[in-house]
Amino acid sequence: MAVTSETVTPSRRARRGDGASDAASDALLPQPGDASEAADDMTLAAPRAATRAEVWRERFETARHVTARVLRTIAEVIRPLGWVLIAGAVVLWWLALAFGWQEMLIAAVVVTVVLLVSIAFLFGRTTYEIHLDLTRTRVVVGERAVGGLTLANRTARTILPAEVVLPVGHGRGVFQVPRLHPGAEHEEVFAIPTTARGVLEVGPVSVRRGDPIGLFERTHDRRQAVDLFVHPRTTALDGLSLGHLRDLEGLPVQHLARDDVSFHALREYQPGDDLRHVHWKSTARAGEVMVRQYEETRRSHFVVGLSTHPDEYRDPEEFELAISTAGSVGMRALRDSRVLEARTQDGPLRSPTPRRLLDELSLLGHSRPRQGGIVALAGAIAAHAPQAAVVVLVTGSKTDASDLRLACSRLPYGVRALAVVADSRVDSPELKRIAEADVITVGTLDQLPTAVRKVLS
Repeated sequence: MAVTSETVTPSRRARRGDGASDAASDALLPQPGDASEAADDMTLAAPRAATRAEVWRERFETARHVTARVLRTIAEVIRPLGWVLIAGAVVLWWLALAFGWQEMLIAAVVVTVVLLVSIAFLFGRTTYEIHLDLTRTRVVVGERAVGGLTLANRTARTILPAEVVLPVGHGRGVFQVPRLHPGAEHEEVFAIPTTARGVLEVGPVSVRRGDPIGLFERTHDRRQAVDLFVHPRTTALDGLSLGHLRDLEGLPVQHLARDDVSFHALREYQPGDDLRHVHWKSTARAGEVMVRQYEETRRSHFVVGLSTHPDEYRDPEEFELAISTAGSVGMRALRDSRVLEARTQDGPLRSPTPRRLLDELSLLGHSRPRQGGIVALAGAIAAHAPQAAVVVLVTGSKTDASDLRLACSRLPYGVRALAVVADSRVDSPELKRIAEADVITVGTLDQLPTAVRKVLS
């Protein structure tokens, strides 16, 4: 549609005077040399009418999507036995109509009636108000997670009996819900046994309706899933001072600083020095202003390096023991208000709190062999935690003593190193020394406190 001056509302500036109004009107009128350009612009801007082929193509795509959605819904409803009966009904009807067999006709009618009656069980309102409650979302391996499932009918109609399916990991629980009148509630209490470390997905709760024969089934999800963290076993340890000073005193290093708590020497005053560090007695004797110089100290930075290389462990039990050992040491360090950094070959583990550390350990698995073993892990610790004060390396029984020696040599200079080897064949804890590191070997988690006390003594 062409734009004319009569169809355009004049602007606020055009209403102020005749001159401005005339200028605006002249600008809207087509100029002699611009007719072709305006026509081209309108041609490009105007929508093009779809061809018949494009219309049919769009209709075909829409119909295809709708048909696929309907078929997908039907396929989810029909059970394997239902497909068998449907195929049998088709064959029986074809035999009855093609050859005129009365027996096939009677059988086809019976199968068809059974299918129709079974389909009727799919209809009905299943609008439950579902509440899933886990008393604890974090348990230790071997404990049971107890929960409750409450279903209420908040509608004005009676809800027919149905089944409620609660998936738990790779398994599922099925609960029978009776007929609920308006305002009625039904509660189910369940317990989830835990036999292995990991994270279980509990839910989503779904309501299932179907026929008694099992030909058809309709499922509706009613609530989101809840993650159940199964933490590794841990044990209580004594304080992990390992001979180092407290944070208040610090651990001196070879860097000099203007302000710290470890006194080093005296030097001449320089602009910018804090006057609080002036040593007045030395200033009076030397005749120049002398200030204290300090050694830079670092906090008790505690690092736990857990090797996840699959070739360093003989069996899965050793790997679980190593994870439990790393968790026990890390939790003790956090309780001692240490700066904890937990690391594997895959990178650092988020460990600001004991709960977060155990959550990360619950998700832990083996690393790829190409990422290296305990030696590569020690190198990563030296690169990312050069200010570490204590490093605890945890590995399996298939790690050689030469690898442990090389791994300890790659740690930052001055670090107190402790290596813990998980070996399920050991009946009592063993203690030895490799280079500058103490190495303890434990066969069970209960042996860890005794071994740590030997190191501290």
